[in-house]
Amino acid sequence: MRMRNKPWVNDFIDQYTGEALVDPLVNKGQWHDLLAVETLHVEIGSGKGGYWLTMAHDHPNEGWIGIEKERNCAAIALKKALDEPLANTRFIIGDAKDIASWFDAKEIDVIHLNFSDPWPKNRNTKRRLTHQGFLRQYHDVLKDDGLIIMKTDNKQLFEFSLISMQLDWLLKDVSVDFRRTVQDDAITEYERKFMDEGLAIYRAVWQKRIV
Repeated sequence: MRMRNKPWVNDFIDQYTGEALVDPLVNKGQWHDLLAVETLHVEIGSGKGGYWLTMAHDHPNEGWIGIEKERNCAAIALKKALDEPLANTRFIIGDAKDIASWFDAKEIDVIHLNFSDPWPKNRNTKRRLTHQGFLRQYHDVLKDDGLIIMKTDNKQLFEFSLISMQLDWLLKDVSVDFRRTVQDDAITEYERKFMDEGLAIYRAVWQKRIV
């Protein structure tokens, strides 16, 4: 769901002075050195930043990069980052269709897809983050043993993803009721809402298949 435009957002982003917001083109191939980490996580569609910041706080020895194209959500995430600056985080405002321009080949360890827009209409299939157009780029930027971890409340998107990823990805783990037991994984704002409504949380982990 698209957020209503907030009048302060553009000025805030233009004047943002926190360390988190970066130009991804400048840092291509240097993310590990920039964050001084060995393991690099990238969350595509970070929304208001809850998962990105919580996981970075809980795993300070790993790098966490959030990506969000919707400027209203991105501004809220950056405001949160100002409240508790973390050296192991960076944030990109942009469309993930450009991800191969921002990261070198085999630079990322884990890609997280949390409650992505399902784009349910057939004419919008190519916009789904597990469509082949995106998957080819993920395959390039992930390390040879790199992972994609996906969570969603949308059964149709989950089924689409399981099918679209059969060829180049090895399914390592799958759950149709992920929050049935306590997990070492931050709960997003959307996820909490869905859990409160009694909706199932679908989750899968894929590993890059070496062809």
